[in-house]
Amino acid sequence: MTTKDTVIDLYPSRVEAQPRILERKDPVVYPNDFEGPLTKEDLSAYDADGYLFAEAFFTEEETAALQNELRRLLAESRGVRKPEIILEPEGDEVRSIFAVHRDNGLFRALSEHPKLVSAVRQILGSDVYVHQSRINFKPGFKGKEFQWHSDFETWHTEDGMPRMRALSCSIALSDNYPFNGPLMVIPGSHRHFVACVGETPENNYESSLRRQVFGVPDEGSLTWLVERSRIEQPAGRAGSIVFFDCNIMHGSNSNITPYPRSNAFFVYNSVENKLQAPFASQRPRPDYIATRE
Repeated sequence: MTTKDTVIDLYPSRVEAQPRILERKDPVVYPNDFEGPLTKEDLSAYDADGYLFAEAFFTEEETAALQNELRRLLAESRGVRKPEIILEPEGDEVRSIFAVHRDNGLFRALSEHPKLVSAVRQILGSDVYVHQSRINFKPGFKGKEFQWHSDFETWHTEDGMPRMRALSCSIALSDNYPFNGPLMVIPGSHRHFVACVGETPENNYESSLRRQVFGVPDEGSLTWLVERSRIEQPAGRAGSIVFFDCNIMHGSNSNITPYPRSNAFFVYNSVENKLQAPFASQRPRPDYIATRE
């Protein structure tokens, strides 16, 4: 599998006029003998629901150090114009900072944390690398929503990720409450792939990271998923973590409270699932969004 021409597209999206719901063709938890912090019960729950929430995954000391660096990065990034710094859809508040595992020593160390990486290997069943990293800031009163989406749909169509052998880790760097725009997930939705409509515009990432339009599922498909399951909010205190499958449907509401909601976000991909040519885009997204090495 070296070129797009030799790769069978098992999850076609943005290529047809009508949305479709396809059955997943890949495992969720890959068979392996890796040891780590996750129990058999944890892995079974992740396999069934597509996500796993762990309170106090990091120590108070580790969390405090990350919070201090978070505040420093936010202050340093305000008013700076560079591709890695994404602003809110309306206004100049910082929404995300990408490639923190590449550009920041503390967050690089976090991405390599033995407890974190060993848990990821337990799920993906192989060695892994960081496909994407970022810090998401959802400031009080001004933090806008993230539309419902499957990450894999974008990673597949715009980055060329061939199979569902990746996951995300959302590490809470502030307390997450039900009312300040925490992550929402549809348990079990990772078993179905929603093929979206609309041809990918050139350089779509330049606008989609502020507000996603393409790769957003239709209301009918979302309703179908929710009616067969439910919506949950795996929210907890700073230092907690959510592992969630690359294909689970998720999103978050705007934050209209005074309480900011920030998290570090790492995407791990199996070394056996390296990126190919994009499946529905003219060219791959830049390396600070999708690592290709």
